[in-house]
Amino acid sequence: MNAKQISEISLTPDVVDGFVFWTKNPVPMLDKLKQLGNYGYQDSYYFQFTVNSYGKEIERGVPSKKNRVIPAFAALSDMIGPERVIWRYDPIFVNKTYNVEYHVKYFEELAKRLSKYTKKCTFSFLDFYRNTERNISGLDIEPFTPEIQENIAARLAEIARRYNLAIDACAEAVDLEKYGIQRARCIDDRLFGKLLNRRLNVKKDENRRAYCGCAESVDIGAYNGCKNGCLYCYANFSSKSAAKNFCRHDPNSPLLFGELGEGEMPKKRKMEKHSAGQTTIF
Repeated sequence: MNAKQISEISLTPDVVDGFVFWTKNPVPMLDKLKQLGNYGYQDSYYFQFTVNSYGKEIERGVPSKKNRVIPAFAALSDMIGPERVIWRYDPIFVNKTYNVEYHVKYFEELAKRLSKYTKKCTFSFLDFYRNTERNISGLDIEPFTPEIQENIAARLAEIARRYNLAIDACAEAVDLEKYGIQRARCIDDRLFGKLLNRRLNVKKDENRRAYCGCAESVDIGAYNGCKNGCLYCYANFSSKSAAKNFCRHDPNSPLLFGELGEGEMPKKRKMEKHSAGQTTIF
């Protein structure tokens, strides 16, 4: 393990305002959410919950949408409220199987089922990364043009309006405001302000991709640590490595997987408070 890549991150309330969890299946942690309240985070977290319309050949390890994922979405919303469960429909790609009409049809099917349990949908178009080229090479994905993106976005926005959902786009260069689609802040200081009932003085995160609206934050994660096996995922590009790392997870270890080697010391990540005594957003 490369010790230079290991950070020690404090999770105490004196330096953390809250958490954003990304998930496709929160079932394993639903019965543990009360523990966050015990640590002082009763209301200061929310979920970015991805529910797509792809099949098992694309999202290999994601459980059944009908029998597992959508019921979990509803259960989570009932536990913490619909404002704190944001539906993600991303990333969108187009090929012969998953063409524009397919996305429009099944986006509406999902909106119909999820709209009672969320207030907003965030979508994005697939970005191509070098470490995912091998996994998606056989999908014959069609290149996007601004015209195709606008066509999809306009139709998704119309569906979202019918189901009383706000809709925004994650880190997209194309301007979609004329369709009522804002640029997303997936790590959203405004939402945290509502949850905490106070204004947060947090800057935009300059270390993110262009067109990303996220507030400054600290990521906790590692490459190849998820068993969902989604072919488009830039963070999990080796199913073999992901399976190996999953087996190396030890709940008693301070690391996500593996152990510190002899003489290895994690670098303490600086967690600064913001103005007016407000803590860092995370």
